[in-house]
Amino acid sequence: MLSDPIVALATPAGRSALALIRLSGKAAFDVAARALRPFRPDPPRVVRRVRLVHPDSGELVDDALAAAFPGPRTYTGDDLVEITTHGGLLVPAAAVAALVAAGARPAAPGEFTRRAVLNGKLDLLQAEATADLIDAGAPAQARRALHQLDRGLSARLELLRAELLELEALIAYEIDFPEEDEGPVAPERVERAWRAARDRIAQLLATAPEGERLREGALVVIAGRPNAGKSSLFNALLGTERAIVTEIPGTTRDAIEAHAVIEGFPFRLADTAGLRDSGDRVERLGIEVSRRYLGAADLVLYCEEAGDESAREEFLTRVHAPVVVVRTKIDLRPRSDRPTVRPTVAVSVVTGDGLAELKRRLAQEAFGRLLGLGDVEPVVTRARHRMALERALAEVEAFHGARAGGVEAAAAATHLRAAVGALDDLIGVVTPDDVLDRVFASFCVGK
Repeated sequence: MLSDPIVALATPAGRSALALIRLSGKAAFDVAARALRPFRPDPPRVVRRVRLVHPDSGELVDDALAAAFPGPRTYTGDDLVEITTHGGLLVPAAAVAALVAAGARPAAPGEFTRRAVLNGKLDLLQAEATADLIDAGAPAQARRALHQLDRGLSARLELLRAELLELEALIAYEIDFPEEDEGPVAPERVERAWRAARDRIAQLLATAPEGERLREGALVVIAGRPNAGKSSLFNALLGTERAIVTEIPGTTRDAIEAHAVIEGFPFRLADTAGLRDSGDRVERLGIEVSRRYLGAADLVLYCEEAGDESAREEFLTRVHAPVVVVRTKIDLRPRSDRPTVRPTVAVSVVTGDGLAELKRRLAQEAFGRLLGLGDVEPVVTRARHRMALERALAEVEAFHGARAGGVEAAAAATHLRAAVGALDDLIGVVTPDDVLDRVFASFCVGK
């Protein structure tokens, strides 16, 4: 049901000072009246002290605070009650159970936000941004989610949708009024409108690789020969001793992955086994794992000791991802021998020399387009967005091809209608239930 009362804990379970419980639905105030004493919805948005009791036994559950928010001016669009209890594991769970006994049902994951979308309080892009903001682990992720929550991407798509509708209107005018005094619509005018719409879609699509990488974290694989300083560099970039470091070649036998925030951007760093021919079966398995990581990498840091460039060229021919060559252990070399030619970055994890420059290079290589856009231009951050825009672009290109091939105007215009439909699916104008299920499956229950 779309409006039956639902309840959920909106804060994480565990030891805490307070816990927040959300109750929403058409009969939310009736449910609250059975479990909160006293409960008065008027005046709204006023926090009152209440006794939360079990409706069947009357047993006291907690001394709490409650505020009533009448719909439709609420997050969900329905009546909403927010109840603040003491934290911990037992009291919040007992409070939710009392509200269920009073007539609510436990909310499904993301059901509050889903109702906000269905009631027109948010569009689907804003709902996704809400989840991204909650999950953000790096400042750049939070800034991008806030921009999308503020309808940055939605507004751009609505403008694009309007341009496609105007182009469709030009074709309709050409069909319905071919003999008007002003004559048929000039082909140049249609061409300009088509090109503007196509370019705008293409510009958004161009942000998808880095936008999706921003959500997941850029996979940076640290590779090189044994004892080239890979694990030491891994630890230095993380800021903690995660990988074992010894002077014995082949210490790392498996890939170690960890999340890091570098220059405000999210990264997944992978320390891998040294690449060499080995007769050790366990080491060979680790090297095979390294090669699989290299195949999936967004960026590779190839480590080599100062003065040892013998294996670099062969390695570069086997890797498809962008590579940053890192000259390690420069503290062991005379200053005159240290490399000065880019793109090599010279570092010492002992002295810290070069680490700041390496971090800047990582951010530039992995997120250079986003750095250029700043936080003003919208960015495509999900595969769902990318696939919808790819459909829209394909339909816009098909319209141009049909028109150039002499296809009747009415038939060619069907491609424009399909492109508008793809944008409608993206924004959530008309969204099938299975799409909503996929979007909200990853939400926390209380959101």
